[in-house]
Formats: sequence, structure tokens, C-alpha cells
Amino acid sequence: MAINKPFNKAPMPKQKSENAPPVKIFRAGGVKATIWENTNKELQVYKTISFERNYKDKDGEWKQTNSLRVQDLMKASLVLQKAYEYCVMKAENETATETTEIVDD
Repeated sequence: MAINKPFNKAPMPKQKSENAPPVKIFRAGGVKATIWENTNKELQVYKTISFERNYKDKDGEWKQTNSLRVQDLMKASLVLQKAYEYCVMKAENETATETTEIVDD
């Protein structure tokens, strides 16, 4: 009698979860942009950015929102710009590393 061995399954895609740490966080006051690394079903890696503002409510408890006040707009612009720069520069560095050849003279 033959014993059937289970098929080797491809690794499950990584998804943003409470256990996965963020790649990078940019903060300006109570405003922050968080960069997450994800993997799709085709095992391609991509990044997502979450955005939030932290504040204290009338009872003094910390809360989070995605709504901004006028005075938060410049801080939001700054953290989103930094997140964009980080992602673009990291992608350019990875591409440069992959395509760079070392030639001996």
C-alpha cells in the first residue's frame, strides 16, 4: 500500500496584521504615516501607507482618526512626503542593486 505524502504548498502571502511590525513610521506632532510591507497571492511584495491623527478626547483618553483639522494639514503633508520619499528611494536602491554589475578590469 502506497503512502500518500501531502503536497508542498507555497508559503502563504504575508499580510498586514497586528503581529507584523511596520516598515517605517513618520510622525509630526499627533499626525503619523505608517509604511507596511505586504505580499500578494503571486508573492509580489508591495507597500501600503496608513495615515492617522492621534488626539485626546474630552475625558483625556487617546483616540485615533483619519480626519484632519486645518492646523494638521502641513504636518500631514510632511509625513506623507517623507513616506513617499522613503518608498521611492528604497525602490530605486533595490532596482540599482539588482541591475548593477561589477566588472573586473
